[in-house]
Amino acid sequence: MTLNQQIHHAESISRLVGVQDRNLMVFKQYLGIHVSVRGSEIVTDAPEKMRPLLEAIFTVLIKLAEHQIQFNERDVMYIVKLAEKDQLEGVFELFKYREKILINDQGKSIYPKTFNQKEYVRAIENYDLIFGVGPAGTGKTYLAVATAVKALKQGQVRKLVLTRPVVEAGESLGFLPGDLKEKVDPYLVPLYDALYEMLGVQTTSSLLEKGVIEIAPLAYMRGRTLENACVILDEAQNTTKAQMKMFLTRLGFSSKMIITGDPSQTDLKNRNDSGLNQVLKILQDLESLKIVVFDKLDVIRHPLVQHILERYEKNEG
Repeated sequence: MTLNQQIHHAESISRLVGVQDRNLMVFKQYLGIHVSVRGSEIVTDAPEKMRPLLEAIFTVLIKLAEHQIQFNERDVMYIVKLAEKDQLEGVFELFKYREKILINDQGKSIYPKTFNQKEYVRAIENYDLIFGVGPAGTGKTYLAVATAVKALKQGQVRKLVLTRPVVEAGESLGFLPGDLKEKVDPYLVPLYDALYEMLGVQTTSSLLEKGVIEIAPLAYMRGRTLENACVILDEAQNTTKAQMKMFLTRLGFSSKMIITGDPSQTDLKNRNDSGLNQVLKILQDLESLKIVVFDKLDVIRHPLVQHILERYEKNEG
């Protein structure tokens, strides 16, 4: 089957197919069909019933390629998933007007890649209290750290505080070797990793030593008022109701709080004890804060991982 769309310029074709045809491989890995470019034509072995879906997808991809907008297999996966749900409206503008947050230590630009990520970054820039909630892999923590680092670099805040409850350690914390920092650091690794990618290990270590950046378990927040700071609470679904109340009341002037978590996944013995689940109900109608809800569309995994998870879900069902 040959699609109606055509692509003519060599540079546009190169952008469309990607490095080593990786963009087109997404169709084989995810949809189980072969797609190739022959001359200016898009050719596929897909059944005729898939034509409307592929026409919609390649209308967007060709437009992006011809406007000299770079995209990769992750972006193609997102566009395919949007097309499956008939939600492609505005996707070209999403890619064309990408709002760069910062350039990380490896020289890579960091920017929101989905509609919800874009809303999330804008919320962080415009509100003092932001909740980013939804499944793992949606970029909640990563984008929060990136935006916080940007605020620090631009002098909007003087300090970054990154924290998370260490409920995974439970009462076994006392049996772990080392001082308190050495005991809890393994549970804070995701926060260290994000900072290392944004700033580099050396700069991060230097700012940690100076106290400009602080990474600590949630218990360390008690009794403090954080002013001129950007404070990120990660894995908030593992906070108790008392811990969440304590944390929220630490907000000081000229500060910003970003709270991330997945309400459906808590390590607490009783899910009803989750401070995140409670606070989302209590504060949902407050206009002075923003709650951004991510969904499965924002989780862009390798197609093989997608199939593995689907098999697990079927087996568990």
